[in-house]
Amino acid sequence: MAVKSERERVTGERSLLTGVGISAIGIGMYVPFSLVFFHQVTGLSFALVGVVLTVTGLAGLGFMPLAGSAVDRFGAHRLNLVLYAVRALGFALYPLAGSLPAFAAVALVTALADRSFSVVQQSLIGEVARGAARDRLQASVRALQNAGMGAGGLLVSGVLAVWGPEGFAYTAYGNSLAFALAGLLVARVRPLRKPVNPSDRPAPSTERPAAGYRMVLRDRPFLALTGANFLTALGYAALSVLFPLYISTWLHGPASLTGAAFTVNTVLCAGIGVLVAGRVRRSGARRTRSAALGSLLFAAAFVAQIVLGTLRPGQGATMVALLVIVVVYTLGELVHSPAGGALSVSAAPEAVRGRYLATYSLSYSLATALAPSLFTGLIALDGRLPWAVLAVAAAVAALALVRLEPHLPAEAVHAEPPVVITAPRTGAAAGPAARPAPAAV
Repeated sequence: MAVKSERERVTGERSLLTGVGISAIGIGMYVPFSLVFFHQVTGLSFALVGVVLTVTGLAGLGFMPLAGSAVDRFGAHRLNLVLYAVRALGFALYPLAGSLPAFAAVALVTALADRSFSVVQQSLIGEVARGAARDRLQASVRALQNAGMGAGGLLVSGVLAVWGPEGFAYTAYGNSLAFALAGLLVARVRPLRKPVNPSDRPAPSTERPAAGYRMVLRDRPFLALTGANFLTALGYAALSVLFPLYISTWLHGPASLTGAAFTVNTVLCAGIGVLVAGRVRRSGARRTRSAALGSLLFAAAFVAQIVLGTLRPGQGATMVALLVIVVVYTLGELVHSPAGGALSVSAAPEAVRGRYLATYSLSYSLATALAPSLFTGLIALDGRLPWAVLAVAAAVAALALVRLEPHLPAEAVHAEPPVVITAPRTGAAAGPAARPAPAAV
């Protein structure tokens, strides 16, 4: 049964993954240069661009709960297509938005679509796949996102090298085309109509979304799962925020070390992400324990940073040690991300999945928002202190995930239904077999 689910393909899966990769290329073309990108495209000052992006970004966060409600009402597949269309239109309009009001309006609409997209994407995976196929799609999507963003960064570098600042306008139109093409591809995906097995069928009490977010707030195990993910999400934010700061201010290493760390992380995520996730999935491990293992690998990497920051060896040894730490950190990411994502999708009742995943996604958004001030404040006291906080947070998250196992739905904890052993009949008149007992997993 496990083999069947492992090989099962969803309708339009290749189109979905191709669309994810193409849209990731578009994202990678502007994210590394966001301030410069919008300054060049609109002609507005850096200060105005920064204020507009901050305000619209916060508005996007506030919109996420509404996006969750929209998913439950209209379906993730339909909303996914709408968001692709909005993003395509937004980037096509950016070069024409030369005034502050025009830029603010376009940026606001685009930010609402960008911030909501992760909720809709996760919900779409829940609509099109079940069981181990969800874990597989999670891993494939993340690998393609990393590869696409890396390719997008290289592509925009080439565009700017050839056309100079004018290349930013071409990049905006390229982003618009990428999102439009991704939307056309995802339109070929077909959500599942019926549960594969009875364990996937929602309980009668959750078939109607009338309770709305009150239902989410009453679900203490899911809120605890979200809280545990927030602790781990702080670790995800460390690579982009804390690593560069730590290398430059505490280790006094060259800026090239930061670039090397990012490169190693990106290459590993894109190159072996699917392989690592597949190995974990085929081991039959529970999703809670796979996610906990990823958190513990995070904790190990953070403890190693403390040791490195205490010893502070020569530049050569520091570079080798740092790259080894990044490898361990990346393995933690590759193990945690697919299991944690599939766990959240499967733990959410189908009728209110959008609201549940909007709540879960806030754990990432809140961690991303808090990370800069938290890390800079701690590193000002001692360069090793933020790593100690992150190590404790990751360890607590791992413990919480394991403790939550009995309180989460079985179909969320297990990628495949647990194997049962039925007592053999002793004869024709023996009657029904003894009650099956779940095997140890």
